[in-house]
Amino acid sequence: MTEVHSRSRITVIIPALNEQDALPLVLKDLPWNMVSEVIVVDNGSTDDTAAVAHRAGAHVIHEPQRGYGAACLAGMRAMQDSDIVVFLDGDYSDHSNELPHVVGPILGSQADMVIGSRVLGVRERGALPPQARWGNWLAVNLIRFLHGVRYTDLGPFRAIRVSSLLSVEMQDQGYGWTAEMQVRAVNMGLRIQEVPVSYRRRTGQSKISGTLRGCVLAGSAIIKTIIRHAYPPTWRLIPKSMTKPAPSSIKA
Repeated sequence: MTEVHSRSRITVIIPALNEQDALPLVLKDLPWNMVSEVIVVDNGSTDDTAAVAHRAGAHVIHEPQRGYGAACLAGMRAMQDSDIVVFLDGDYSDHSNELPHVVGPILGSQADMVIGSRVLGVRERGALPPQARWGNWLAVNLIRFLHGVRYTDLGPFRAIRVSSLLSVEMQDQGYGWTAEMQVRAVNMGLRIQEVPVSYRRRTGQSKISGTLRGCVLAGSAIIKTIIRHAYPPTWRLIPKSMTKPAPSSIKA
């Protein structure tokens, strides 16, 4: 795998909004020897998010249009000559040191996209509050029903080949970003795997699960995204579980 590392350029994109306390921890834990560039997208922060990211060695860009998807799209536009892109959150809930585990199946030519599953991994108590667990369960079961594929999570920690990312033509600029990527990847026939990742309670207040308004907005956006991309509905399929070690693809 070391030889593959030397040939693969990995870009890490971290959307961030007021994460001055958490972001230095995220960046410190990254395996910098594996990545070619780290892009922190400041999504309109009013604190020192941009400054701490710059001091830690990240390339900082600014995206004034608020929205998780808008920040990720801005990070994509700033990429330079990358083969693989990794997305993770800037709130220190994801374990950024697990990046080798997430990109491993792509580096080993076993997958085009890898989702880090918090459900399959070890979670700190309270890291996924009840409303987040319920919303995630609803979303992945809706994907299973409409798209014939069994995901366990819509987790933010994920890796994808740049060529595959461009082929799915991401458009969502808000909370539906992760769901859009996962359902469009299925529609495009990408090889997809889930791997277990660890998850801790975030540093600071959550912008989504921490408020009722955030939960409602995120949940409705995700559900609309899943339904909008459900073509054709696969009513007859009973998908195989991705938790079995043998299959390398989640296609049913």
